[in-house]
Amino acid sequence: MTRNVARLLARPTAMAAVVAASVSLAGCGYNNIPTKQNAAQTKWADVQAQYQRRSDLIPNLVATVQGYAAQERGVLVDVTNARASATQVKIDPSMLSDPQAFQRFEQAQNQLSGALSRLLVANERYPELKSNENFLALQSQLEGTENRIEVARRDYNQAANDYNTSLVTFPGVLWKSTLQSNYKPLNLFSASTEAQSAPTVNFNIPGPAAGKGSSPAASGAGAAPATGGAPAPSAAAAPGSAPPK
Repeated sequence: MTRNVARLLARPTAMAAVVAASVSLAGCGYNNIPTKQNAAQTKWADVQAQYQRRSDLIPNLVATVQGYAAQERGVLVDVTNARASATQVKIDPSMLSDPQAFQRFEQAQNQLSGALSRLLVANERYPELKSNENFLALQSQLEGTENRIEVARRDYNQAANDYNTSLVTFPGVLWKSTLQSNYKPLNLFSASTEAQSAPTVNFNIPGPAAGKGSSPAASGAGAAPATGGAPAPSAAAAPGSAPPK
C-alpha cells in the first residue's frame, strides 16, 4: 500500500516537472523556429492559390483573344505552352528548402508571366477585342490576380526571411545547432527579376497627334512658294498667244 501511495504522489510530481520543462523551453525560444516556419508555409499556400487562380483564367483568355486576333497565333501558343509547363512544376512546403526545386518553380512561373505580358501588349492592336465584355472581365480579373500574386510573394518573402533570421540569431541559433538541427533555411523569390513583376496592361490605343495627319499635305502645298514667288510655268507661251487659263 505504501508503494501505491508513493506512485500516486509521484505522478503529479512528474507531470509538474514536464509542465515546468515545457514552460522553460518556451521561454527560451524553443518554439520560435517551428512557429515561424509554419507562418512561412502558410504564406506559401497563399502564393500557390494565386498562381492557380491565374492559371485558371488563362484558357478563357486565350479562347477570347483567338476569336479576334487569330494572327497572333505564335503568342497564343507561347502562353498555352508556358501555362502547361507551369502547372507541371509543383512544389510543396517540404521542398521550400530545396534550391533547385524552388528555382524550377520560379522559372516556370516567370516564363508564364512573360508570355502573358507579350499577349496583352499584342492585343492593343485590336479595338474590337477591347470592347468585348468577356475580354474586359478577364482583363480585370487577370490584373487583380497579378496584383494578388505580387502581394502573396512579398508576404511569403517576409515570413521566410523572418524564419531564416531566427536560425542564425540568438536563441534560435542554439536550438538550430542542437535539438532543431533538421530545420533548414527557406528559399526566397527574386524580387529583381523582370518576369516576376506584374505585366503592365494598357488597352488604350493613342490616336494620331493633332496636326500630324495634315502636315504632309501642308508641306507639299507650301513647297512651291518657299522657292520665292510665283510658281514657274510648266512651258513657255508662244509670242502673241493668249495667257493660259
